[in-house]
Amino acid sequence: MSAAVMDTTALDRPRLLTDSVTMLRRRIRHLRRYPSLTIMLIAQPLVFLLLFVVVLGGTMGAGLGGDRSDYLAFVTPAVLLLTVASVAMGTAIGVATDMTEGVVARFRTMAIARSSVLTGHVVGAFVQTAVGLVVVLGVALALGFRSGAGPLAWLGVAGMLALLTVALTWLTVALGLAAASVETASNTPMFLMLLPFLGSGFVPVDSMPAGLRWFAAYQPFTPVIDTLRGLLGAGSGSGAGPGTDAALAVGWCVVITVGSLLWSRRLYETRAAR
Repeated sequence: MSAAVMDTTALDRPRLLTDSVTMLRRRIRHLRRYPSLTIMLIAQPLVFLLLFVVVLGGTMGAGLGGDRSDYLAFVTPAVLLLTVASVAMGTAIGVATDMTEGVVARFRTMAIARSSVLTGHVVGAFVQTAVGLVVVLGVALALGFRSGAGPLAWLGVAGMLALLTVALTWLTVALGLAAASVETASNTPMFLMLLPFLGSGFVPVDSMPAGLRWFAAYQPFTPVIDTLRGLLGAGSGSGAGPGTDAALAVGWCVVITVGSLLWSRRLYETRAAR
């Protein structure tokens, strides 16, 4: 079938929706068939949560002028962000696997909406992330995390995490498409796990050396973490007002989503399956 015909099907909205659901089912089957990958991706933020709270929480809490429970409240937003980033890294691996094993080349010969392949990965990652966030938040609650947030604040937390999930997932989809191999795709998004440590995730920005403090204050993850922290009632680590943090966080998510979406579509349309 010619590319022109497949481009026409891509514009057929009912077909796009149907094919995207089919690709989502395919992604869910993969997750159910290989649960070890999901367990590994969720285990990473859990290890950080247990390490920083159970092992280091007493000392770190004292540094904040409180105790272990205060540090648990401080660090939980960062661990939720790490959960989103960790699952997004798995998406890069899944996309690169499809590209290198000839699956995408086979899909390109079929009468399906071309964008549905990527949409299936993104929506599947969204489901996987939701499961991971519930597990991590459940462990945080078991460790003693409590929040005075009301229903609207929790809705804001869910909305912020949803925006972040979409942004990081499309970014890792693009990285997976750009990677020359599955091994490369597993390594390129590693900076997503590093950035929260170079922001307000685990220590206040004001406690950092001058150069690092400037980077931490202006990198994308800091306003996201501070927004989550403010909504959950744990205070702000950057010193900025909640309104400013939220506006910056949403702005960064929109910029990353749009840029990554355009990059992904260009790569998917122009690069042959490897």
